[in-house]
Amino acid sequence: MKDVQTVIADLNNEQHATAYLKLMSHYACDPMGGGEDLSPYAKQNLVKTLLTRSDVFIVLVFIENKPAALLTAIEGFSTFACKPLLNIHDVVVHSDFRGQKLTKVLFEKIEEVAKQRDCCKITLEVLSGNKIACEAYAKLGFSDYQLDPAFGSALFWTKKLQ
Repeated sequence: MKDVQTVIADLNNEQHATAYLKLMSHYACDPMGGGEDLSPYAKQNLVKTLLTRSDVFIVLVFIENKPAALLTAIEGFSTFACKPLLNIHDVVVHSDFRGQKLTKVLFEKIEEVAKQRDCCKITLEVLSGNKIACEAYAKLGFSDYQLDPAFGSALFWTKKLQ
């Protein structure tokens, strides 16, 4: 059995910070991450900026001490439930480690964090064309969001400010 280590990242730890940036860069270069590496600005400032935030939780998975997967979650708030929620922002499994059920490992760990923080739910966004991720998330209990089926599913929209 391979040596698998799952941790909540401490970005003050150089191994964790380096692994985080390496995996984020790998993800950004993948077509599902936009197909373009992180900007020099992001590479230089991402860890430093994340260290200033108390609402970000990062799960790292190492296999044989090599960075294999990560999940970034950011705490939000549900006004309807009057409780915190976690929004999963990044899910990365390095291409060298795919097919080893690491997404399940990541989600089990972040669900543990969500329960410890008394969160009412975990949310995420996924590209509709990313069939592998959609299937994995569905197996983990995620689905589209509806209040009343007559009004359809919620949509995630964005407006870039630049």
